Amino acid sequence: MTAPVADTDAGTGPDADARTGVGDRSRPPAVHRVSVWRIYRFELVKLMAQWRVRLLVLACWLAPGLFVAGVSAQSTLPSDTLFGRWTHATGWAGPLVILGFAGTWALPLLTSLVAGDVFAAEDRLGTWRHLLVAVRSPRRLFAAKSLAGLSVVVLLVAGLACSSVAGGLVSVGNRALVGLDGHVLSPRDAAVRVLLAWVCALAPTLALAAIGLLGSVALGRSPTGLLLPALVALAMQVAQMLPLPVAVRLALPGYAFIAWNGLFTDPGQLGPLLIASLVALVWAVLATALAHLLFTRRDFTNPAYDGAGRRAVTIGLLPLAALTALTVALIGAATPATGSGISQAKIEKSLATAFGQLYRLQTGQLNRPAVTVAQLRTTAACVKSDGRGAQEGAGNDWRCVVTWHLPGAAVAGTAVYQLDVTSDGRFVADGDGPKEVNGYFLVRTSYGDAPNPLWQFDGIVDLLRTH
Repeated sequence: MTAPVADTDAGTGPDADARTGVGDRSRPPAVHRVSVWRIYRFELVKLMAQWRVRLLVLACWLAPGLFVAGVSAQSTLPSDTLFGRWTHATGWAGPLVILGFAGTWALPLLTSLVAGDVFAAEDRLGTWRHLLVAVRSPRRLFAAKSLAGLSVVVLLVAGLACSSVAGGLVSVGNRALVGLDGHVLSPRDAAVRVLLAWVCALAPTLALAAIGLLGSVALGRSPTGLLLPALVALAMQVAQMLPLPVAVRLALPGYAFIAWNGLFTDPGQLGPLLIASLVALVWAVLATALAHLLFTRRDFTNPAYDGAGRRAVTIGLLPLAALTALTVALIGAATPATGSGISQAKIEKSLATAFGQLYRLQTGQLNRPAVTVAQLRTTAACVKSDGRGAQEGAGNDWRCVVTWHLPGAAVAGTAVYQLDVTSDGRFVADGDGPKEVNGYFLVRTSYGDAPNPLWQFDGIVDLLRTH
């Protein structure tokens, strides 16, 4: 049997004074309502007083910058990461390398350590009664604790972004960045897109933070509540690696940690990014509302309370599962793409576009006569598994031949690439000759050796487009 603490909002304040009559000495003194802002400041001070949170803030504001500066000083490149090949060329590549790592590991763990412990800490310390006697409103207490936890999470994300940008600009410099379709972004354009990419990462981070609040309320002192955001993020990462249909992939809030890649093509692949961000925000709102519902129905008079038990499943888990099913149905009905969204025609078009742009970049490095993308008339022919089976989907068995034309040349040039295509539409094109085009990592330029842009490069296909 539950005995929730009554919310005293309706019985206090100026209106209540007018009803009861101020100055009537026969009545008990009016109870002054504690504002959400005052509780929020108190909860924020409590969070920042914890050595664990202080250490996280310090690490997020220092470690990314030091890491980017350290990598930029090394002779080897993190070529297995997105934009890792450009960390020596521009300071805007480092923040994107950090963002890729943060979306996979850092942000889920940070939300677990902060949001996943906001309510559970009071269970461990046994301080709920003191708080409720002082505040007299579970609703205001929930709002203040949630806002304080989310504020710290946003502070950590801002630290990761600012530190990595500062580390890249100081160690490498404010230079142009090569996008995922090979076109060159000016330093100003690169700065805007890097900032937007970090802002977009806030949506799935808030979704994980809301899941942390829900786990902290529903599971009490159980360590499962603390780890819930990290476990949910891990499950969504595993799902993204499976050959799932596009609609299912976009219906998971974790896809927003990947969809920012679409900002670095021209034109931008904004459809998946907008859908993924909207899905993540809906998850954040629903999970917070469910946590609020469980919190206001909680029995605060029971000192042995240790989680909502069955209600955590019926109120916490089932609505999120229903939301996922509804989102899959809506995305499937509203978008034209079906299946994996990765087709032979898309890969050929994306590879040809990136090669044409990067060929112009290599031409400038080698001081050859300038050509335009239109003059090159680049095309690509790709097959998967040597032509056996369906010519679509992810895999590292794509083999492509790129053909281009130079003005005045009678014979077209050709180059071979091996492609590793992941389920989210990204691919790594690995040059396989001829050696004077894409066979070497470095090219000899008038100002010294420079990375060969045609040796290995990243690309991306739009999962929502039909061709």
